[in-house]
Amino acid sequence: MITKEATEAAPTPVSVPTEAEHRPRKGKYRAWDDAPRWQIYLPLSIYLVFTLIPFYWILLFALRPAGSTSLVPWPITFEHFEKVWTERSFATYFQNSLLVGVATLLMTTLVALAGGYALARFDFKVKRAFMLALLCSQFVPGALLLVPLFEIFAELQMINSLTSVIIAETVFQLPLSMILISNFIKNVPYTLEEAAWVDGCNRFTAFRIVVLPLLRPGLIAVGSFAFVHSWNHFLFALMFLNNQSKQTIPVGLNTLMSADSVDLGALAAGGIIAAVPVVLVFAFIQKWLITGFSAGAVKG
Repeated sequence: MITKEATEAAPTPVSVPTEAEHRPRKGKYRAWDDAPRWQIYLPLSIYLVFTLIPFYWILLFALRPAGSTSLVPWPITFEHFEKVWTERSFATYFQNSLLVGVATLLMTTLVALAGGYALARFDFKVKRAFMLALLCSQFVPGALLLVPLFEIFAELQMINSLTSVIIAETVFQLPLSMILISNFIKNVPYTLEEAAWVDGCNRFTAFRIVVLPLLRPGLIAVGSFAFVHSWNHFLFALMFLNNQSKQTIPVGLNTLMSADSVDLGALAAGGIIAAVPVVLVFAFIQKWLITGFSAGAVKG
């Protein structure tokens, strides 16, 4: 006779998993690590080929001699680069674009830093309406701003001046930059500033010593975005700059194309010259750029 005490003392039976339970799941539930390698590398290889072909085509036209139809740039020549740099005034275009890009970067970062701090740390009555206006301004294309900006700059006698392009680029970049920096500042604990105030710092000193060093990824992200956009922007430079000595690289590339013919070698060389600074910028700041955009894209 089995007593109650013997039943409670008996060990609990352990279920042995069947072969079906050991078998890995298939279909959409299958782990990515169990997939064959060709399923991973084949799509990536196809994407890489389609991405690199245009770059190779540009290098091909820029490095092979004029009139050549070879699919390999041999013998390599730099005559197209010398032509656009000297005869087509690309040295001047490069300097103008660099000046516009750096000035836009500095002005956008400084103004967005001040505005973003106000949005992140202060509460005022029209704050929600102001944020809504900033967001709605992102839906306005830059082409709609050309006529009013041209009239304003004409009244101020700033047409054919790089200052007009810098101001227009800064105004166009400020809404998004201010939103990103304000969200990034929200991720910085407010108690850090309060601790600095207790130690005798005023608001500006506490921001400069405590908060500003923590904003480096966000500032790099905003500044690089402003620089690249102003470097590549075509409309403002075309509309506000009439003198060839004041034009930027995008407008200079447009001068290489006419209604009758296109100098493909010079155009390809000019495109490489225009792309090199942007590639170098992203190559050096990609770590901070990804961190800044990811931190500024979410609410803290």
